Amino acid sequence: MTEVAAKSTTTAKIMDHPLNAWYVAAWDHEVTRKPMSRTIAKRPVALYRTEDGKAVALADSCWHRLAPLSMGKTVGKDGLQCPYHGIVYNSAGRCVSMPAQETINPSATVPSFPIVERYRYVWIWMGDPTLADPELVPDMHQMSSEQWAGDGMTIAADCNYQLILDNLMDLTHEEFVHSSSIGQDELSDSEFITTHEGNKVTVTRWMHNIDAPPFWLKNMRDKFPGFEGKVDRWQIIHFEAPATITIDVGVAKAGTGAPEGHRSQGVNGFVMNTITPETDRSSHYFWAFMRNYCLDSQLITTQLRDGVHGVFGEDEAMLKAQQKAIDANPDYEFYNLNIDAGGMWVRRILDGMLAAEANQSVRA
Repeated sequence: MTEVAAKSTTTAKIMDHPLNAWYVAAWDHEVTRKPMSRTIAKRPVALYRTEDGKAVALADSCWHRLAPLSMGKTVGKDGLQCPYHGIVYNSAGRCVSMPAQETINPSATVPSFPIVERYRYVWIWMGDPTLADPELVPDMHQMSSEQWAGDGMTIAADCNYQLILDNLMDLTHEEFVHSSSIGQDELSDSEFITTHEGNKVTVTRWMHNIDAPPFWLKNMRDKFPGFEGKVDRWQIIHFEAPATITIDVGVAKAGTGAPEGHRSQGVNGFVMNTITPETDRSSHYFWAFMRNYCLDSQLITTQLRDGVHGVFGEDEAMLKAQQKAIDANPDYEFYNLNIDAGGMWVRRILDGMLAAEANQSVRA
């Protein structure tokens, strides 16, 4: 479905974020025995590992005087000691030791948040812990599959998380923002199909018998040295609520059957994106580029990571400027084009999640 009412508008508001959902708190290698702090959905969290390697997330404020627990140290099997007065909490957030007294105040607790480690990430659930089903972690299996290789980074994005989702759901901006690497005229000229089911949205675009842009020509030559000629190019965007977007991308020698699923004469990658709200106007943007060819080449992994990092740097500058403009025009209405179909469905899904949480709060 590509039809979107040309006159429809979307309020250029600061969009809130659902809490009953999994967000990435950190790359798994970031969380160690030394505590670290990260703000997730406007709440500071202290992350650390127990002696047996289990990741833990506690509210980053001591019950006693709100000192940041992330400034403390890990003690014993699973304890975290406050740096101010030495109060120790276990991984469940319950105080197990107080200085200068044997009797522990039973109210001495801090929130402990559900954690799942999957796909090279530490995922956190900031909402109702009774709803934290690990099966709801968005699918990013390429990140940990032996059939895919790649690496990524984290961007500290100075914008609301929804602006990043908008950016990723409509890739026609590549023609203008990334003209020297992955952009080309055919992006705006090509047809696309938008579908949605449950909390997922898919946008599919094919470009047939075109010249490969510089980024993809380089990748084709990595696999097929000296490659020349036309290609068929694809972009298949998969959104899964609340904020994960994996993009199936690639090119293949034109006319070799890639649209029908025969991709052996091409190169295939997945752009892995998952965005975690930090505040209303800042986000942790975790991304990686995974490929299924030349798997043993660390050189290609590094080149792709650095190349995509440069591309995303151009997005980062645009998103920061966009957020600044939104703040300067708080009553403005976004005008939607056909290319916004995927992003509009994302907003509807998130609006539904937020409404459900508001209703749950009222019932409680």
